Amino acid sequence: MRVWIDLTNSPHVLVMRPVIDALREDGHEVAVTARDFAQTLGLLDRFEIPHTAIGRHRGERLPAKAAGLASRSAALVRWARRPAGRFDIALGHGSNDVSVAARLLGIPCSTTFDYEWAAVQHHVNCRLAQAVVVPAAIPVECLERYGAKGKVHPYEGLKEEYYLADFEPDPAALAGLRIDRDRPLVVVRTPPEVSLYHRFENDLFATVLARLRAAAQSDGVQSVVLPRTDAQRAQLRGVSGFTLPDRAIDAQSLIALADLVISAGGTMNREAVALGTPVYTTFEGRLGAVDERLIAEGRLRKLADADQLELSKRRDPSSVQARTRRDPRKLVELLLSPLRP
Repeated sequence: MRVWIDLTNSPHVLVMRPVIDALREDGHEVAVTARDFAQTLGLLDRFEIPHTAIGRHRGERLPAKAAGLASRSAALVRWARRPAGRFDIALGHGSNDVSVAARLLGIPCSTTFDYEWAAVQHHVNCRLAQAVVVPAAIPVECLERYGAKGKVHPYEGLKEEYYLADFEPDPAALAGLRIDRDRPLVVVRTPPEVSLYHRFENDLFATVLARLRAAAQSDGVQSVVLPRTDAQRAQLRGVSGFTLPDRAIDAQSLIALADLVISAGGTMNREAVALGTPVYTTFEGRLGAVDERLIAEGRLRKLADADQLELSKRRDPSSVQARTRRDPRKLVELLLSPLRP
């Protein structure tokens, strides 16, 4: 069987890595396409996953997104029509591009995601895909408005518990960043917005950065900041008190060995939960069902004020409850469901 996987953002590489491995172990041929955005290509290189880079991010405004969807989907169709032959199924983690391309090519398609309120995205991929693979925490009826009725295939737990199932942290990740393990370590993920510095005193995330800068000077707190874009990196590079990696790194080891994680996004928050690291979310949009459940269970904390932050060493990281490790072959099974009779 020939399987096509399209990756459009950094977290998608992490989710699909064990899926790719399992498919290849079972003797299937897997071809990977990827969009040049954030650290997507860098992570593919780090995991040594062969891929073809096609297209780039076109901006956050709706007209730019529409133009990007049209142009990249067309480019994917041209790529898939190469003499190499027809694919049996196409898979994506919320990739509208591959859903559109697969429909134009007449290829069955599965999509997966774990945040239900990206309405524009889901109106496309849920309608065009034959299978919609999501966490069981997301109510099925919530997805029916997007055209997913009869297509939803739920899985238990977090997607991070599947792709981190075989993961063990590597202390070398700290050495490479010159982190002193005797001092508190905080890992920070920026919000999606490109501009940070000019709002440095005006929003929650900006006050978090200010608090961390002060803690670096007064208490030796080490903050590794992981920007989403080159623009964010450029703005933060001149700000004292932060470590900014200049390439794709082993972020999962960094998270597992950190004393605290603060993230405006979803994936890094849930990685921290899966790895047992205390974590605050600064996400200011509408919370998804997965994060709402984690907050209700006390596994994820919503940050309301930077003064809430406890910037100290974890007393006993080894006392964290045993990790939940789930078999990624369950995801493979669900993603390949359109090929079952």
